[in-house]
Amino acid sequence: MKRMMLCTLIGAATVTLTACKKDEVFNSLPDFLVSDVQQFAYDGNTDDLLTAGLGPEGLASATPPAFVDALNPTPAELRRLAIYNNYRALVDTAPGGGYGSLFGPAVGNASGRIPGQEFIALMQVPGATVPVTVMAQVPDSFDPDFPCMVTAPSSGSRGIYGAIGTAGEWGLKKGCAVVYTDKGTGTGAHNLATNTAQSVNGTLTMEPEEALFRADLDAQSRDDFNSQWPDRFAWKHAHSKQNPEADWGRHVLQSIEFGFYVLNTLHGRELGNGETLRTINPRNTLVIASSVSNGGGASVRAAEQDEKGLIDGVAVSEPNVNPAVDRRFSIRQGNGPALTEHSRSLLDYTTALAVYQGCANQAPGIRDLAPLNGMFNPPATGQNICHSLFNKGLVSGATKDDWALDAQRILNEDFGVQPEQNLLAPVHFGLAVAQSIAMTYANAYGRAGVEDRLCGLSLAATGSAGAVVPLAPAAEASLFAASNGIPPSAGVNLVYDNAEGQPTNLAVSASPSSSQVDYGLDALLCLRSLAEGRDVVTGEPLEGVQAELHEAISRGISAVRASGDLQRKPTVFVTGRADAILPINHTSRPYVGLNQAVEGRHSNLRYYEILNAHHLDVLNGFPGIGDRYVPLHHYYFQALDLVWAHLTDKQPLPPSQVVRTVPRGSLTTPLTLANLPPIQSEPAEADRIVFTGNQLQIPD
Repeated sequence: MKRMMLCTLIGAATVTLTACKKDEVFNSLPDFLVSDVQQFAYDGNTDDLLTAGLGPEGLASATPPAFVDALNPTPAELRRLAIYNNYRALVDTAPGGGYGSLFGPAVGNASGRIPGQEFIALMQVPGATVPVTVMAQVPDSFDPDFPCMVTAPSSGSRGIYGAIGTAGEWGLKKGCAVVYTDKGTGTGAHNLATNTAQSVNGTLTMEPEEALFRADLDAQSRDDFNSQWPDRFAWKHAHSKQNPEADWGRHVLQSIEFGFYVLNTLHGRELGNGETLRTINPRNTLVIASSVSNGGGASVRAAEQDEKGLIDGVAVSEPNVNPAVDRRFSIRQGNGPALTEHSRSLLDYTTALAVYQGCANQAPGIRDLAPLNGMFNPPATGQNICHSLFNKGLVSGATKDDWALDAQRILNEDFGVQPEQNLLAPVHFGLAVAQSIAMTYANAYGRAGVEDRLCGLSLAATGSAGAVVPLAPAAEASLFAASNGIPPSAGVNLVYDNAEGQPTNLAVSASPSSSQVDYGLDALLCLRSLAEGRDVVTGEPLEGVQAELHEAISRGISAVRASGDLQRKPTVFVTGRADAILPINHTSRPYVGLNQAVEGRHSNLRYYEILNAHHLDVLNGFPGIGDRYVPLHHYYFQALDLVWAHLTDKQPLPPSQVVRTVPRGSLTTPLTLANLPPIQSEPAEADRIVFTGNQLQIPD
């Protein structure tokens, strides 16, 4: 066989690889691609794979890179800002928090920049109609004689660079190819008023075939919608009608196959008389499935679905997994009660947080101690939420303090939220984390469109008083680089269309049932009812359209449930006990129990639960948080190191354990390794996490 020739279209900065298909597996253009493959080379000086030319100092700077023309940013400018924002969203770059000493681009890599090549394309899984972005980065340090690859699906609902500072950084510095996918999420913002959307390079387009996402509305339907609900956006994750999470595992597996194709275009070579192409393939390439949060969950699902044997090991942090419900085992921490009501779905516990947390923020012991609570959560709004919950019979007590305490009790006792999460939950409510997840995932699971406006919620820019306004053109031009993929983000907010008076920013809206500013509690109760299948106020079963939506949502949730079968792959989970976004009693902990029930003695999963660690390390730069908590990011990199050592040097994975960190106590005290004890190869018996007698036992 002759060496594969690349069909190329050469431009000033790109080479486009078109469909030159060959029969050799991993040497031919994958048939799941639905676009040309764009190739970019970065010299490691003016631009690079990891920092977009900003270097470690530029990433740490509080001043983001600017556009020459704010209304017409170039693809290179958008990429640079996207890398800047996505890196800083997941990694604490504040002085003293470990950046530059324990982790960061320059740790183990003097310049902090990584030269290499980047390949980007669009792909689809069978049956899907909305494209998914895939990218492979190949550093110049890649060694074709010892090939390795790391998966980096985006965290949260972020775009293609959403894992650049996590799996991306570790893999690139290791000399591995890193394969990314946005998992069908990303910005994908369709401005229904102007009909503009983002293309794969982030620039705005009105051409349907170039858009990352456009709402499934014909021209007349869009006009009709705009006449009633002007200046709204359709968002890819929420409104694609695809339930992309159901395919996250397949997206990751496709990204690996794309990575092999890219590696063979760069490093496949002829042997002998030129008839044989030396192939980089799963047999000779070490592949670690990785990433954090939603990206970590996507890699776990990929490992479960890996029928081709593409993945050798898994290392993930705080994975968003929805384990299949298995009541045969329980979870017990210390001498506390055994928890059997684990494995609640993301939508279940998130809608509960959306409904009750605003009131719980005002509980004695929380309202004055929780960091940033007063800054992000107006006490009057919290008290109005409490009052409305009481009037609806959803909390009890004689005073507002009693109502807030009962709301906190409901979250901790009824929904299995760890007490360690209580002090961090208020800032997450203030950042609308649960509210945005509840709205986005209810739509996605139910395969609803923007025109359905589930629970009277839509997406738009809002003015200072909360009313809907057009998004500023400069803000829309930068959405690809500035948005985290799940509004409120980058100027686009959650809007309660049924609010008292007029459509209003959800955070400052008044529910019709109360006429008080209560964070649109009626809308949040509606989402909670759709998750539960009954009207949570009256207790009556849902009827009509609402009942149909609940059934659709239930099917969507079933489609994302994880099996627990990792096919005996060496796997490491690291999770912070204080995770206030993905409660560990419904994610990592029950997944470990489920895996034990499924794989038993054949399991190669290790679980490390990190004390004084939570979900969003970026918050550690703030007073009241950084002095109490340590970076989980540090232990995520340890997890990758452990899996690497296991696969390359046959070093055993340490037993599952609790890691007892030491908070630094003050932001003025730099974090050191003394605060971050390593995962122990032989942990003390009092620190070991064990599964025995159908119970996952976790030390206090």
